[in-house]
Amino acid sequence: MAADRTELVARYLRGETEVVAARDAASVVLLRDGATGPEVYLLRRRPTMAFAPGMHVYPGGSVDLRDREAAEHWAGPSPTEWAAAFSCDPGLATALVAAAVRETFEESGVLLAAHRDGTPVTDTTGDDWERDRLALIEGTLALSDFLAARSLLLRADLLRPWAHWITPEWSARRFDTRFFLAALPAGQRTRDVGGEADRVTWLPVTEAFRGFRDGSLTMMNATASTLRDLTAHPDVASAMAEPRRIRPIMSRPALTDGRLQYVYDGDDGPAPLSELVEPFEGPDVDRNGTT
Repeated sequence: MAADRTELVARYLRGETEVVAARDAASVVLLRDGATGPEVYLLRRRPTMAFAPGMHVYPGGSVDLRDREAAEHWAGPSPTEWAAAFSCDPGLATALVAAAVRETFEESGVLLAAHRDGTPVTDTTGDDWERDRLALIEGTLALSDFLAARSLLLRADLLRPWAHWITPEWSARRFDTRFFLAALPAGQRTRDVGGEADRVTWLPVTEAFRGFRDGSLTMMNATASTLRDLTAHPDVASAMAEPRRIRPIMSRPALTDGRLQYVYDGDDGPAPLSELVEPFEGPDVDRNGTT
């Protein structure tokens, strides 16, 4: 994998790469309070996946064109408010929030929604919920139709904007991903729902980030950067309350005095990617080139 990445980067630096468009996507950092601080829900992607094989990730995925229709079943901050947070238009903001809710349900069984009378959704483990979850994954059921059939409202107020990362231009598969925080709703629990992941786990945030640094947990920079920032918080409420200035981050390779390093465009010009995520402490240091 490292050899393939090295060749892709080399081709990019020689101007031989055809840059593919990045697909809009949402990713949700699902948190709960633990004995030693916040815990995070991580999925390990199957080694056969075309994108980020074997990586530990948060629930998430690409926006579905039909996700924009979820605005009809909405509670919480408006799409206009989300558009301001993520610097996009309200239509895309609607789709991103809806994708965040949909993907969280698809990949963890947790549904960020409420009944129309205001009571929260709790248990989603029944066979009927499972049929709907699988239909959402297969694309035979749109989120808006799912919400309408169950008289549910999407709870945009259960999400917080956190970050915005874009896959580097040299990558063959690219995503323009907005990251959200969400606290595990009372009465709900995650479950191993299979699919793209071969393992799911709850880990203390500090332990998960330490796993990245010592090489025991493989993950992309966006994932590790989020974990590093979350280590500053003693509990979930503190993390959810943090004001965030969100700007797009995309790493790119740069040759400096013949040495390859990965940088991003900061406020004062190019800055080393290590400002955002601590370097991997192991032999495969070029892992920092992937977001």
